[in-house]
Amino acid sequence: MKPIITLICCLFIITISNSQERYLTKNGAVNFFSKAPMEDITADNNQVLSIIDATTGKMAISILMKSFLFEKALMQEHFNENYVESDKYPKATFKGSILNFDAINSTKSKAKVKGNLTIHGVTKEYLIEGNFTRTDDAILVDGEFTVNLDDFGIKIPAVVAKNIAKNIKVSFKFNHTPFKK
Repeated sequence: MKPIITLICCLFIITISNSQERYLTKNGAVNFFSKAPMEDITADNNQVLSIIDATTGKMAISILMKSFLFEKALMQEHFNENYVESDKYPKATFKGSILNFDAINSTKSKAKVKGNLTIHGVTKEYLIEGNFTRTDDAILVDGEFTVNLDDFGIKIPAVVAKNIAKNIKVSFKFNHTPFKK
């Protein structure tokens, strides 16, 4: 009888340790904005995958570059073919940890996420501040930060240099819900 109880306790402990509380969204939103002397450019992507492990505070984001939509088809074509080279580098990713994740609750509050952003095959460490709200049913995250195109080896030809800013404002909004296997 004692070995059976010990076995049940061990299985229970293994089950608890293996069950991680994950929150997921497959339709997160990322927008970028380029303000340049000749032209403002904006693009939206509403097919962003993001996951948060609520037991560790780790966060991962995956963005298909070809899913960015522009006002003008020619801008979208140039973005994918000439600048981010979407065929060669189809995704941008972010992998990091939410600092002081345990302090986030149902009141909207600021927190920082430290991690690695990979764009155009180049990885850089970032510290990004966002607004977080955490309930049993959702983890909401939104914010913005700036990306310098030179940091990621994205070259802008001189002929269009006045049309595209070197520093791009990136905005994001995610509504994570509990992940069900």
